Amino acid sequence: MPSAQTAVLSLPRAVGRSVIGSLAHIGRFSLLLAELFRALVEWRIWLPRTMDEARNIGAGSLFIVLLVSAFAGAVTALQTGYQFQGNLPYYVVGTLVVESIVLELGPVLTALVLAGRIGARYAAELGTMRVTEQIDALESLGRSPMSHLIIPRVLAGLVMIPVLTIFANAIGVLAGWWSAKQVLPLSNADFTYGAQFYWRPFDAYYSIIKAFFFAGAITLIPCYMGFNAQQGAEGVGKATTTAVVATSVTILILDTLLAKLLLHP
Repeated sequence: MPSAQTAVLSLPRAVGRSVIGSLAHIGRFSLLLAELFRALVEWRIWLPRTMDEARNIGAGSLFIVLLVSAFAGAVTALQTGYQFQGNLPYYVVGTLVVESIVLELGPVLTALVLAGRIGARYAAELGTMRVTEQIDALESLGRSPMSHLIIPRVLAGLVMIPVLTIFANAIGVLAGWWSAKQVLPLSNADFTYGAQFYWRPFDAYYSIIKAFFFAGAITLIPCYMGFNAQQGAEGVGKATTTAVVATSVTILILDTLLAKLLLHP
C-alpha cells in the first residue's frame, strides 16, 4: 500500500518540481534582462567588445551559412523540377525557390546552424568562466559582467545574424536558379518572371524580422545558460547541451508564432 501511495504522489511531485523549476528560470532570465538593460549605459566597455564579437560571428560563420543555404536552394529546385515536370509552367520553379528560401529555409536553417555554432560556444565560454570563478572575480572588482560579457555577445548577434540571413537568402536563390537550369529547360527570363510574379515587398522584411527574433534566442538563451552553469565540467557540458536544445526549440516556436502573427494577422 505505501508503494502505491508513493507512485500516486510521484506524478504531482514531478509536475510541481517542473513548474517551480520553470518559474525559477523565468525569474532568473528576467533579472538577467533587467541587468542587461541597466548596463547599456556603460557603452565605452561593451562597444569595442561588440565589434570583436561581430567580426567573429560574421567571418567565422559565413562559410557554413552559405554552404547550407546553397544546398538548401539546390535541393529545393531539384525537387521542384521533379514534382512539376510537364504539369505546370516552368516559371513556377522560380516562384517556389524564391519564396521557400526567403520566407522559410534561409532564416530558419541559418538560425539552426548558428544555434549550434554560436550558442554552444557562448554557453561553454560563460559556463567555464562561471565554474572557474572568473565571473565572481569580475563582480568582486565592482565590474558588471553584463557590460563585459553579455551585452557584446547579444548585440553582435542581433546585428550580424540578420546580415548572414540576407547572404543566405541570396546564395540560396542563386543555387536554386543554377540547379533548376541543370534539370529543366528553364530560361533566365522564366525564372525571373516566376520569382517576381508572387513576390511581395513584405517578404524580405518578414525574413529579416524572423532573423532578428532568432538572433535574440541564439544569443540570450545560451548566455543565460552559461551564466548560470553549475560547478564542475559536468555543469558546463549540461549547460551547453541545454542551451543548444532550448535555442533550437525556441527558434521553431518563434517561426510558427511569427508566421501566424505577421502573415495571418
